Amino acid sequence: MIQMKNKITTIAFDADDTLWANESYFQEAERQFCLLLENYLPQHTVSQELFATEMKNLHLYGYGIKGFMLCMIETANRISENRLPVEIINQIIAIGHELLQKPIELLPGVTETLTQLKGNYRLVVATKGDLLDQERKLKNSGLEDNFHHIEIMSDKREKDYRKLLKHLDCAPDRFMMLGNSLKSDILPVLELGGFGVHIPYHVTWTHEQHEVNLEHERFIALQRVDEILTHLG
Repeated sequence: MIQMKNKITTIAFDADDTLWANESYFQEAERQFCLLLENYLPQHTVSQELFATEMKNLHLYGYGIKGFMLCMIETANRISENRLPVEIINQIIAIGHELLQKPIELLPGVTETLTQLKGNYRLVVATKGDLLDQERKLKNSGLEDNFHHIEIMSDKREKDYRKLLKHLDCAPDRFMMLGNSLKSDILPVLELGGFGVHIPYHVTWTHEQHEVNLEHERFIALQRVDEILTHLG
């Protein structure tokens, strides 16, 4: 492990499933959706069809609840051969509306971690998702004042982080990213020469799953976000 203390100046946090709960809400919404369509196909098959639709449309809709709603409707129409009753479409829309109004559930240690790091580091939110929804969640979280900069990213690949670092005028070796996705939050940052800190969440969207036993001199694996304080203190 490369020495980080007195080197890191900017620390970025993923939002969904790093600062607050998110994926568990999506999985519950998907269960409701699959239940609605079980007269057409088994629930596990409906889930597979929905995922296929999401992957097909990801380049069009990006990440977020609104794209998820559209994919549910498209999947339902395809499964029903365009004979879906209007009341089921209304129920699908209601599932999406409920997702958009979920309360913010901060994850353990988040508030304490930000409080201790603020003032000593430049703190950033770097997250994917729908702009309005992520802005709403950040506002409702009560965390907004802790951050120097908020970046709602269309994707989180190496080029996207490079653009963020250029905007922040931050050298990669002075940048640390904390997140729950190895694929989106960690590997691209390590490729750039930054530090990656993985904090797993108990459920992960299939698209973000990346099974790898990662060993890297700039990589740290934690169980809770507040454990980073022992590495920086």
